[in-house]
Formats: sequence, C-alpha cells, structure tokens
Amino acid sequence: MKYIRFILFFISFVLSGQSKILIYMDFDQTDHLKAYGVTFNALKDGAMADWLLNYRGGSFLIDYSEELALKCRIKNVAFDVISSQQVVDLYAFVQSEEQNMDVVRLEKAPNIAVYVTPGHEPWDDAVTLVLEYAEVPYEKIWVEEILRGDLSEYDWLHLHHEDFTGQYGKFYASFSNAQWYIDQQLLYENEAKRLGFKKVSEMELAVSLTIKEFVGNGGFLFAMCSATDSYDIALSAQDVDMVEKMYDGDATDPDPQGKLDFTKSLAFENFKLELNPMVYEYSNIDIQPFEIGNQNNDYFTLFEFSAKYDPVPTMLTQNHVSIIKGFMGQTTMFRKNLIKKSVYILGERAGTDQVKYIHGNFGRGTFTFYGGHDPEDYQHLVGDPPTELDVYKNSPGYRLILNNILFPAAKKKKQKT
Repeated sequence: MKYIRFILFFISFVLSGQSKILIYMDFDQTDHLKAYGVTFNALKDGAMADWLLNYRGGSFLIDYSEELALKCRIKNVAFDVISSQQVVDLYAFVQSEEQNMDVVRLEKAPNIAVYVTPGHEPWDDAVTLVLEYAEVPYEKIWVEEILRGDLSEYDWLHLHHEDFTGQYGKFYASFSNAQWYIDQQLLYENEAKRLGFKKVSEMELAVSLTIKEFVGNGGFLFAMCSATDSYDIALSAQDVDMVEKMYDGDATDPDPQGKLDFTKSLAFENFKLELNPMVYEYSNIDIQPFEIGNQNNDYFTLFEFSAKYDPVPTMLTQNHVSIIKGFMGQTTMFRKNLIKKSVYILGERAGTDQVKYIHGNFGRGTFTFYGGHDPEDYQHLVGDPPTELDVYKNSPGYRLILNNILFPAAKKKKQKT
C-alpha cells in the first residue's frame, strides 16, 4: 500500500510539473504561529496541503502560487520553493520505513466555534488570542446558540474557561464582592431564567450534554484550563446536586460523591469532589501548585508516537521542541491515575503523575484537553494584561493549540487498534 501511494504521488507531480511551497516548521521558521494561519487560509481558499509529520518540526507542503508566496512574505512566514522532482524525493524520504515520518493530506478547513461568555475579549483566552494572531477565522457562540442546535454548523469547538458545574469558577471566597463577579453571576442567572432553567447548574448541564452529543456525532472538541475537568465533572454528576446554596440557592445532595457516574464522563474517573464552596478547586483531578514546586523546573515532555501507525496523536504533538515550559491555570494539570485508560497521554512532566495534555475518542468524534491558561504567561491572574504574541511567535506551547486547529482538516485515516 505504501508503494502504491508513493507511485501515485510520483505520477501526479511529474506529470503536472508543479512546484511546491514548503513551509518548514523547525527552528528556522520565523513565525510558527502565523505559518498555521497561512496554511489554514490556503485550505479555506480551496487549496490542499500535505502535513509532513515529524519532518522539520511538522512542515506543510502546498502547491506554489505567487499569491501564496506573497502572503508568506507579508506575514514573515519562512518557506522554500521546491521543484516537482524535489517533491517526489521528499515524499520518498518521509514515507520510507526507516523514518518515523508520514504524509497526511489536509483537505478542508474546519468551521471553528469558540464557546465564550458575551463581553469577553480575545485576550481573555489563549485559543482566541492565538486565532486572532494567526488570522484564523472563527465565530463566538454561547448557551442559546448551542441549545438551539447551531453546533451542527461547525466542525471544531473550543470551550472557553467555563465552569460547567455552575459554581462560577469557585471564585466566591476571593471575588464575591468584586463587581465583575456580581455582573457575571447576574448574566448567567438571567440567561438561565430566560431559557427556562431553574438554576445555572441545570443550564450548564444541558449545554454539556449537547456538546457531548456534538462530539459523538463526529465533532472535534478542544478545551483548556477549567473547561476540562469542570466539563467532565458536570457529565458525571448529571443526577446530582453538588452546588452549595451561595451558588444556586439550595443545599447539596447529602452524598454527591457517592452518586457520581464515571461512565458518563469523557476523560476522567474515580476523582474526589472538592465540596467546600470556599476552596478554589473542583476536585482532585487538578495538580496543586505545591506539587509543581519551583516554576523554573516546570516543564512537560511531549510523547513521541509512530507517525505511520498513530497519525492522530502524532499530529497533535507536532513541534520544533519536545520539552515545553509549563504554565498554570485554574486547572493546571491532570492527575495521571484519574485519567481513563482509553485516553492518550500526549504530554506529561517526566517522572511525576502530572499530565498536561490528553486526547481521546468518543463516538465518531474526539476531545483534546490541555491544562493551564496561557502558555506564555506562567501565572495569569484576573485583570492581567494580554499576552503580546508577536513577542512569542515561535511559542511551542501555543503551537499545540494550533495543531488542534488543523487536525480536523486531515483526510481520515484508520487508527491502530
């Protein structure tokens, strides 16, 4: 099969005489983040691209055009122009059995939605921040759009830093008197009432179940920070009131922990809820700061997968480095022994039980969870200024987000079982 595929590539390029633009993604790339945007928008304009997995940091190969070359120059994206014969030689090298590399065809840019509370700015969230910087188009949606079925219009959904348990991020102890917190609670309560829900937690559960259906039907879900564990907690607590009265007006069930159903969650199981409403934490899924220690020693390592047999995790871990500096968030990392065995671990702190980056399948779709708030702002606090990505245009931590943007464009290929 591999030889047949190579012969088809050879015939195609030799007959067409088509030169290609190679957007390389190793240390020679001047702007890794905008390189993703150039590739994404080329797909959106009708071109096809090939993702050369593990070749020079996960490079992109696109048919040459003066327009594309000009866009690369304007956006300071480094590239080479290579001849049809060089393309054939490159495919032969990447697809040889001796190399842990492969070619994945990118066919169609996905339609992207970001689940975000009205009023939040792009710099409130790393994903919207990097989408803006890379010039990748997306649309914002919130509760009403999801519940009325608008997710069917999208291929890829990012969950902003939402609290799907209905506890407003458990910021009560620190910020209950802050105006932004009061305004946020009123916004959510009014939206729940308008849509016919008695409580915000019931509205959040309805949203969570609709998103799960989206994934099961073939959607791609990406979440960071508190939208990871709070989402799975909400799914496992479908028939449980675990929210204290300062959040929803009534007391919790007598034993919410004992009523959790881990078969309904996507990524995590056997976790213990943090039921104290004054503690800024949802459960023991998250890794605590004291467990991380000195931030100068906070790095996580990407796993190396077989490009030819495990293309999906390989796509999601493409980078010019394999060791990446850590960063904190409301949910910083995940405890390894609470991750379901069916889930891929993509990145972890070596020698610890601290996992940063995971991926799994549900139904016909997938989910990817990435711990932390901002890859280039170690301890982002409420009210901090936005990260200026033109200073971090080669950020390996932000590259992982953009791998997820292009992953849905890949021609489907059978996973190893």
